[in-house]
Amino acid sequence: MAPTLSKYVSQKNALIGGAVAGVPILVYLLKKYAATGRPSNRRTTPQSDIKYLIVDKTTAAKNTNRAHVDWRFIKQLCRILKITIPGVMSAEFGFLVLVAVSLAARSFSDIWMIQNGTNIETAIVNNDKQLFIKRLMYFFAGMPIISIVNNVLKWSIGELKLRLRTRLTHHLYEDYLRGYTYYKMNNLDTRISNPDQLLTADVDKFCEMFTDLYSNVCKPFLDIVIYVYKLTRTLGFQTPTVMLGYLVVSGSILTYLRRPTGRMTVVEQKLEGEYRYINSRLIANSEEIAFYNGNNREKLIMLSAFNKLTSHLRKFLEFKVFMGVIDNIIGKYIATVVGFYAVSLPFIDSNSPLSKLSKDERFRNYYTMGRMLVKLAEAIGRLVLAGRDMTRLAGFTARVTEIMTVLDDLNKGKYTRTMLTDSEVQNKKSLVPNSGRIITKDNIIKFDKVPLVTPNGDVLIEELSFEVTSGMNVLVCGPNGCGKSSLFRILGELWPMFGGSLTKPPRGKLFYIPQRPYMTLGTLRDQVTYPHTKEEMQRRGKSDADLAMHLERVQLSYLLQRDQGWDTVADWMDILSGGEKQRIAMARLFYHKPQFAILDECTSAVSVDVEGSMYQYCRECGISLFTVSHRKSLWKHHDFYLQMDGRGTFQFNKIDSSTEEFGS
Repeated sequence: MAPTLSKYVSQKNALIGGAVAGVPILVYLLKKYAATGRPSNRRTTPQSDIKYLIVDKTTAAKNTNRAHVDWRFIKQLCRILKITIPGVMSAEFGFLVLVAVSLAARSFSDIWMIQNGTNIETAIVNNDKQLFIKRLMYFFAGMPIISIVNNVLKWSIGELKLRLRTRLTHHLYEDYLRGYTYYKMNNLDTRISNPDQLLTADVDKFCEMFTDLYSNVCKPFLDIVIYVYKLTRTLGFQTPTVMLGYLVVSGSILTYLRRPTGRMTVVEQKLEGEYRYINSRLIANSEEIAFYNGNNREKLIMLSAFNKLTSHLRKFLEFKVFMGVIDNIIGKYIATVVGFYAVSLPFIDSNSPLSKLSKDERFRNYYTMGRMLVKLAEAIGRLVLAGRDMTRLAGFTARVTEIMTVLDDLNKGKYTRTMLTDSEVQNKKSLVPNSGRIITKDNIIKFDKVPLVTPNGDVLIEELSFEVTSGMNVLVCGPNGCGKSSLFRILGELWPMFGGSLTKPPRGKLFYIPQRPYMTLGTLRDQVTYPHTKEEMQRRGKSDADLAMHLERVQLSYLLQRDQGWDTVADWMDILSGGEKQRIAMARLFYHKPQFAILDECTSAVSVDVEGSMYQYCRECGISLFTVSHRKSLWKHHDFYLQMDGRGTFQFNKIDSSTEEFGS
């Protein structure tokens, strides 16, 4: 018995020494930062009447990349958890409880296995065959229950992750696709360059890491409480106190040294998103790049982004190797000495009751208590990993909080530009976004002293005033950069107004058709009814026969001969030619039949005769047009023209024989 126990003792002491390394226990961290009662000393931007912020790029990058396990991290995490776990009656909270209960059941299963394993080994040592078979069968009978406990734990952790991700994803998309927020994030606000990475990969990693961290922290805490209670009853307080004391001390040191991990995680995810964006950009623009023979230039751009990513990953790897060395020194070598010392206390101390037992009894107690010490040491070891995960979780928490903050700002009418210098900011402080007034009224579009201003604050026209009522078709003309697109973006409420008042119909009664129309994923019917679904079309009293008439008007009825007719599903962006897509967009306009339509070079790939018939039908069905086009043939379909010269002046006049020279 003694040689076996001696071998076991040496293995056990090695395990204890290697696992005693620690990081601050989660409760210790929460108490520490909660006791301060104050946030971190970061700079805040004072509130002003200006509803957009223009900040320095370097400052913005520093604020974005900051991610530590501190008070700010705890506040960010609590903010996200309020969304993912809305209350104690929610299913998510129920799964949190189920995970905790399963972990507790697993801990008690471990104790049961230790006790019964000891009983079986005692029967073997005592050469008691009947007792050995009895206890072995008892041990075997408990295995199915333990197996169920383990798999319920696995299922509850997986389901908790899915539910957290579902809650968080629904919340983010609710804000992201509210109104024109998605447009503003990609075109007005410059804080986030890769929202797709944040909404998909980062949300998934946050939920996975939080769930794993929760399970990896809960069970060690339960184990520590249970085993400390069990051990102190037999060994006293000295051994557990020494081990936990070393956990707090070494953990504080390691947590401080691991602080850069959170920031490096943020940068890693940002660079991963940029690299993925460049690849998707190549796919989206492959034809244009091929015409320019731009493959070598794109390769340089792509490899540059890849090298930037791998350079950061290499630095991250070197930092993790450095931390691995520190972890080994603090968590293995020094911890081994502490582990030997802690285990020896109740057996070497002459005043301890264990020291007065016989040699065999001391071995037996050392054997049973030693296995519990191993479990305690393993629990402490898992807290080491939990400390590492917590630092990485801080990085993902900062990333998710970043997009939540930007979405909140955009939905409140605020946006941030990071490309202007301080002098430019001073020159544009008098410009107040969203200071204009929008009045909703049918059958009229009226600009009353509305300045045409870009999101950067560049003034194209100081005051634009004109009025258009239903039945008036207006041709908008002028050189590139004069403000034609800016006019329509303000009219469509994509850009903020910097003053004046705009009277316009509701959003659903104003339709926009660009030069390159958007083809959605779905059936041929969906291309005509977009953004309506088939059910919405039927609810509005429209039928496939009505859609067929619209296709006939744009001379695309032959599309119905394909496969399943209206239910044909295809990649319409690739299948349809440029002219076909423009005619589909006009059929879409006829289906919706708005009060006003903005046509931005949307018939440039359509023959003149088909174009003329489409414009004539718009007049017949009462759709008033704002048209941007350089075709002289379209002047006869319009009543007024809006001429902008690009130097800050404009003209709004009736079209007659003396003004048709503008169309040449």
